[in-house]
Amino acid sequence: MKGIVFSEFLELVEDKFGLEMVDQIINQSKLESGGVYTSVGTYEFSEMLQLLTNLSKNTGISTDDLLQVYAEHFFKVIENSYGDLLNNYKNPMEMLASIENHIHVEVRKIYPDAELPTFEVLEKSNKKLVMIYKSSRAMYSFGLGLMRKTFEFFDTTASIEVEKIKEDGTEVKFLINKN
Repeated sequence: MKGIVFSEFLELVEDKFGLEMVDQIINQSKLESGGVYTSVGTYEFSEMLQLLTNLSKNTGISTDDLLQVYAEHFFKVIENSYGDLLNNYKNPMEMLASIENHIHVEVRKIYPDAELPTFEVLEKSNKKLVMIYKSSRAMYSFGLGLMRKTFEFFDTTASIEVEKIKEDGTEVKFLINKN
């Protein structure tokens, strides 16, 4: 997993819960990196899982809810650093439908060894989008948070339902209906 994901996560933890919480979750985890991340480095997903799990234990907030909050934070990073990419789209449905064939292609240009989830579009119209998310990391809640922020970015709303295809969250169906 790319270091930017770790460094931004720790920044979010500091912003929301304080520097003491950052130290606490790093110390509670067995991190090969020692909790030191560079944005271009690559680190084991198990480290993110430990940090997230320990944050959940310390705050009483579920990991799914924490991932959604983190997605909101991370969307701002995307907006600030890759605003041109976002501005290529006229509406949120178009943007979300292009995750696999455009956005992830651009991400791989910047981070060639990035391990990204896959998104398969099953159905697309102006008002409805059905996609299948697949990832061994089961971070679909992070994807859900990014989708919600995408609609905010375009100043519109939608209902987004999540159906677990696999109980462990490695395969999920997103049913998106634009309001």
